[in-house]
Amino acid sequence: MKLTLKNVRLSFPSIFKPQAGQDGGEPKFNATLLFAPDSENTKAIQAAITSVAKEKWGDKAAAIVSKLAEEKRICFHKSPKTNANGDVYAGFEGMYWVSASNKARPSVRDRDGKTELNSQDGKPYGGCYVYAVLDIWAQDNSYGKRINASLMGVQFFKDGEAFSGGGAASDEDFEELETPDEEFV
Repeated sequence: MKLTLKNVRLSFPSIFKPQAGQDGGEPKFNATLLFAPDSENTKAIQAAITSVAKEKWGDKAAAIVSKLAEEKRICFHKSPKTNANGDVYAGFEGMYWVSASNKARPSVRDRDGKTELNSQDGKPYGGCYVYAVLDIWAQDNSYGKRINASLMGVQFFKDGEAFSGGGAASDEDFEELETPDEEFV
């Protein structure tokens, strides 16, 4: 089920170059998308998960989704993301999040919706706000049951405080320099 999350904060983006997961495996394009618990995004993702689960598992859907959430086998998370030491990542405090990936490179667009962006453009970056197009789907195969999100596209919406390693300097970060009287060695 195709879904667009609006004005979500982008974290851990690998949207220009695929990256292998922590458990190894085939490299994929991926991103984590943060949003407030009381947002329209929360309602939309919950509705999409319910819909694909009912389509896949019928009357057993609610029980299966509950178990998958408990086992962290679902793309939607209500608890903060933590590192290996159990520390909450910056920006995740009090936020819900979705983890999405794709073997195919997602479309990455600027605010106008037409201009295709690449890694040299400096956006989107971890900490900025984006619209994200996802495909929510239920998995039930030899690898087990899950509810997944495929990352189809990302559209830059607005700047935000960059997470470590993100963003680029803006015009306001520079001042006009005078030519020095002597050269520095």
